[in-house]
Amino acid sequence: MEEQSAFEEFDVKTGPIRRRSLLPLWIKIFLWIFLIMGSIAVLIFLCGLFMDDVELSIYGIEANHPYTISGLIVSILMICKGIVAYGLWFEQDWAPKAAIIDAVAGIIICSAMMMIIPFISDAIKFSIRLELIPLIFYLIDMRKIEKKWNRV
Repeated sequence: MEEQSAFEEFDVKTGPIRRRSLLPLWIKIFLWIFLIMGSIAVLIFLCGLFMDDVELSIYGIEANHPYTISGLIVSILMICKGIVAYGLWFEQDWAPKAAIIDAVAGIIICSAMMMIIPFISDAIKFSIRLELIPLIFYLIDMRKIEKKWNRV
């Protein structure tokens, strides 16, 4: 006769799959980075009146103060990335669609800052934006995950 372990119920995984487990490790790492960055962006935006010089940058958009046009754009992008990271980490229904929109917006902004703006503005010089590489992989992975996310 076969002996059953008292701990067998803990060995068998019968519970539902967590949506978070669908995310690859590299996206989980970036989620935490953007959760922290989004929180800091909110603090910088709120305390911007008391700060003289704050260097903000994302996708090639640079600013020295949160209350300039470029500073507002950078702050809003960081806060949006933080919201998307929150949605993915806490397994919200809307998170994959928001992540895909975030990735597409990032690719468009980064491409514009690399290929269009240097020819329009003398202040910005041409540079190759390496952020495009993870953004493309992020978009591809999130499109794959979106299908599974809604079934879980």
